[in-house]
Amino acid sequence: MFTPTPDSVPRTMANGTLAGVVGVIAMTAFQRLVEMPLTGREESYAPATLLEKVLPIAPKRGRARRRLNYAAHFGVGLTWGVSHALIARKGSLRGQRAVVTVFGVIYPGDVVGNAALGLDEPWKWSLQDWTVDIGDKLLLAEVVGLTFDRLRGDAN
Repeated sequence: MFTPTPDSVPRTMANGTLAGVVGVIAMTAFQRLVEMPLTGREESYAPATLLEKVLPIAPKRGRARRRLNYAAHFGVGLTWGVSHALIARKGSLRGQRAVVTVFGVIYPGDVVGNAALGLDEPWKWSLQDWTVDIGDKLLLAEVVGLTFDRLRGDAN
C-alpha cells in the first residue's frame, strides 16, 4: 500500500486542501462577524458571478445562487490552499516568506483575472474597497500559511 512521505506531492496537496478549508472558514467568520458589521458591506456574490461567467451554470432561485456562491467561496479557499502548498513546497518556503510569496502571486492574478472577465473594475474601487479586499485575502493567506506549516510539522 502506498503511504505518502511527509513532503510528497499527494501529502502536500492534501495539507494544502485542508489549510484552504481552514483559511476560508476563518475569512468567512471574519467577514460575517467583524468586517461586514463594521463597513456595512452586503454579502458579495462575486464568487458565484465568476462561476456563472465561466461555466454553464445559471441558478434560477436566490437560495440556489447563494449555495453556488458558498461553493465558489470555498473554491477560492481551496485554490489559495493548494497554491500555497505547491509554491511553498517548490520554493522550500515556510512562515511569512511563504505567505508573502503566495499572496504576491495569487492576489494580483485574482484582481486582474476578475477585471479581464468583466466582473470587477478595480480602478473604480474606493480606499475602503481595496482595504476590505486586501484585508480579507491577507487574512485568508495568513491562516492558510499557518495551518499548512502546522500540518507539515513546522513549529515556527
